[in-house]
Amino acid sequence: MATVLYITAHPLDPEASFSLAVGKAFIEAYREANPTDEIVQLDLYKENIPPFDADVLRGWEKLRSGLSINQLSDAEKSKVDRLGAIVDQFVTADKYVYVSPMWNFSIPPVLKAYTDATSIPGKTFKYTQNGPVGLLPGKKALHIQASGSVYSEGPFATLEMGYSYLNKILQFYGVPSIEAIFVEGTSLSEQAPSIKEKAIAHAKKVAQRF
Repeated sequence: MATVLYITAHPLDPEASFSLAVGKAFIEAYREANPTDEIVQLDLYKENIPPFDADVLRGWEKLRSGLSINQLSDAEKSKVDRLGAIVDQFVTADKYVYVSPMWNFSIPPVLKAYTDATSIPGKTFKYTQNGPVGLLPGKKALHIQASGSVYSEGPFATLEMGYSYLNKILQFYGVPSIEAIFVEGTSLSEQAPSIKEKAIAHAKKVAQRF
């Protein structure tokens, strides 16, 4: 049995979001194909993801200096504990499904905050004399990304910093298999329904082998 983190980063419902609609189709097909797997949904807009603020940085520094977690201030302890829980949940999962729109060529801020929370030395990577080494070589990941124009190829490909960012982060963690489903060109209203349906059909096929 595998544990799948289904990570969504869109404030609207699937009916109003191309990425979430495709993500919903994928996860339903995946659940049908893998009935014994555990699927944990993380709606990042409803999760408590502490930013790396002064409380977090001071708390970590105190822990590195040898203080115990109980010697931190209430704010430091609360945020450090929460960040620890986030990354611990992440490293114990087997598969990751990220679902997000492309905003300003990249990912929503809440998804960036989540990747910050999972980028912890000693958890997802470690430093060595030869540089950083990823600690999650046995994992698998998928990113479902919707965008108004086409960015996975063509003249605007150099502007794409959503999937490419997650791809680099996950490779940094050592994740060897990272796949993408692009739901692109949705701003062309006449073609949007067919783009969505084609992406849903593709997502269902991917779910059978993911």
